[in-house]
Amino acid sequence: MRRISTTAEDGSPGLTLCTSSGTAQNEDQAMHPSAILPATLPSLQANQQISRLRPVLEPTEPAELRAVGVELVKANEADFIGVGVQRCGSSRWFGLIAAHPDVVGVRAAKELHYFDRYYAGGFTAADVAGYHAYFPRSGAEQRTGEWTPLYISAPWIPRLLAAAAPEARLLVLLRDPVERFRSALELNARVASKRGTPLSRYAPLEAFARGYYHAQLTALLRYFDRSQVLVLQYERCTREPVPELARTLRFLGLSDIEFAADLEEHPQRLAEKQQLDPDARAAYVGAYSDDVVRLLEDFPEIEVGLWPNFAHLAERPKVA
Repeated sequence: MRRISTTAEDGSPGLTLCTSSGTAQNEDQAMHPSAILPATLPSLQANQQISRLRPVLEPTEPAELRAVGVELVKANEADFIGVGVQRCGSSRWFGLIAAHPDVVGVRAAKELHYFDRYYAGGFTAADVAGYHAYFPRSGAEQRTGEWTPLYISAPWIPRLLAAAAPEARLLVLLRDPVERFRSALELNARVASKRGTPLSRYAPLEAFARGYYHAQLTALLRYFDRSQVLVLQYERCTREPVPELARTLRFLGLSDIEFAADLEEHPQRLAEKQQLDPDARAAYVGAYSDDVVRLLEDFPEIEVGLWPNFAHLAERPKVA
């Protein structure tokens, strides 16, 4: 029952994924300033085509659901929220989660960007209720949620998330920071080309800032217990999708018995990335290294050997 269409991103017994040679998959959207700071989110007619670059969404009203026989069983808090990170494969992973029969699709789109507009404050109880309106469900065993990669990068949003969905499970996908940066530049350049405009001079700095993962996770954990946050690696999810999806489903409280997600419908997208000369690459690696070291200390599940630009840190002296 989607309200709009969009145009555009430990093994476990009983889980089987179908492999394929598919190569095209949309990832997360570029963040143009006009998409980040809307003052309001006007309504859309059902099935109106919109661009994911400018999300304008309308929740399903509870009365509409009851009219078709759907009774709401509890307060409509999101069960899970993906909060980051852009260009780390979150669109693919959200699609695989959403394929589970006990997951109810959000009543609009993968990325709500609901909290973006509260950068100056003004978040009220009515706004909490407005967020809940996106997540109706008809059964106690069902799960529903969204994934907006901006959330972890915006300093005002973790507090609002804790107010709107204090019990939610949070998902974070990370990627080699330099490779993520290159992918973000490619996306921003592609979006600018489609618009017939030059790449914003602010785009490289904005893309660079999103790669400070430890700082962003630290801010998130001021408002959520560590047990509520699952940190995944893009590289591992690409290399070992079966066990990583099983781990994700267990974290969300979903049974994977007799569930088969089809990778052909959610293939891995491999876009051409911005080239960096050796000096530029070394500058980015140097800038990110301290943050990556802190990340590895606090999140030992991160396998740094999967990050080609930081694999050398695997040999670093361990902190006693």
